[in-house]
Amino acid sequence: MGTYLITGATGGIGAAAAELLADRGHDLILAGRSAERLDALTATLRSRVHSSTQVIVRDQNGQPGAVRTTASQTTTRTLALDLTEPRRLEAALAEAALPDRMDGVIHAAGMVDLGRVAEQDADHWIDQLMVNLVSAAELTRILLPALRAARGHVLFVNSTAGRRANPNWSAYAASKFGLRALADSLRAEEPDLRVTTLYPGRTATGMQQKVRAQENRPYDPSEFADATTVARVLVGALETPPDAVVSEVTVSPRPRKR
Repeated sequence: MGTYLITGATGGIGAAAAELLADRGHDLILAGRSAERLDALTATLRSRVHSSTQVIVRDQNGQPGAVRTTASQTTTRTLALDLTEPRRLEAALAEAALPDRMDGVIHAAGMVDLGRVAEQDADHWIDQLMVNLVSAAELTRILLPALRAARGHVLFVNSTAGRRANPNWSAYAASKFGLRALADSLRAEEPDLRVTTLYPGRTATGMQQKVRAQENRPYDPSEFADATTVARVLVGALETPPDAVVSEVTVSPRPRKR
């Protein structure tokens, strides 16, 4: 099994991905701003992965024989990081003493603050660029030796806003356009790594709830893709056999019947 670091691990898509990867027996390093929320997620994951699983024991001819019950041996660590301060990340990761091999990094952290260009001051731009783009670039840079050692996978959770900028989305879209460029450059520079950009459409998460409030529109989770559905696509990209790579994939909610 592998070792994966997930940023934004307590958010909708990040938490759903953590659950799926834990269920598959992977070791996880969960990164987020809130230590309390990280601890709560860890407790939830441990209650899931420590359940017993059944393994079919085959004889020397490969025929199925006895059924043995075993327990998961996965480990989960937490890492409190403030992605609004990318210059401090290197010291934080050095103190955390992360493993020398990393099978994958999932950049699921993100923030959004809508507004017209005429209304968004420098702080609005800086905060979104730092969290959504600069910290992803800095974490990737710091973790490259461990990723190279494992010929690992870097997965960027982008957004359909990374393909098209709509009114009031300028700063967020700019950060996601930049994230797409980061992924494209990394893919070209590091051919031994697999690099995936995931473009989710509107997804039922806390961030989407905030967006709907900023748009002065009601929030109905049934209108959007479920976070676990998006996470299944994410994990599917990670589990693609080693002879191929899912470079880009878009996940959009199905239109509702009227």
